Amino acid sequence: MWIVCLSPLARLAFRAWQDDLTANPISFITNTLGDWTFRFLLASLALTPLRIVTGMAWQISLRRLLGLFAFAHAAMHFSVWIVLDHFFNWSQMGADIVKRPYITVGMLALTSLIPLALTSTTGMIRRLGARNWKRLHRIVYFVAVCAALHFLWLAKVGRRDQFVYAAIVALLLGARLWDGVRKALQRRRAGALRPASTVP
Repeated sequence: MWIVCLSPLARLAFRAWQDDLTANPISFITNTLGDWTFRFLLASLALTPLRIVTGMAWQISLRRLLGLFAFAHAAMHFSVWIVLDHFFNWSQMGADIVKRPYITVGMLALTSLIPLALTSTTGMIRRLGARNWKRLHRIVYFVAVCAALHFLWLAKVGRRDQFVYAAIVALLLGARLWDGVRKALQRRRAGALRPASTVP
């Protein structure tokens, strides 16, 4: 899995070594890192729905690794924007964050990923407690929505893949919602079937 996750960066480095980053290398690098951020994020979100549908659970162990790779690519995506695109022009970047909605939601997605990455260790799960840790990591659903909006608002006229990504986000979140509703109904039915206690 490490080899698979590192292969996009290896391919990007190879293309840079071959001087094959297209006529606009900054845009190509930014878009490539952004695309893989979204792909890793979707892959991590898909693992639980896959368990719900198939009953298999072995893939859940990959969720943390995929999530960290999503964060790493998001950080690199942001770093290229800071260093190569704006060259540390903080006032211009601040103005872009305020004026351009796709940058605003992109920043929201990145900053929301930071606490998830920082609390991804087993030690942090013990410190926070499993229940609190799970509640915190539900932020990933907000991140996915922000990422979809970022791509939808950023994409140029004529592109279609942003709609595919947004549809996958909707499908995965819908599967989690359906599973949550199903479990809630099962608990309610179990409570209704439980015999009421009698007071002597």
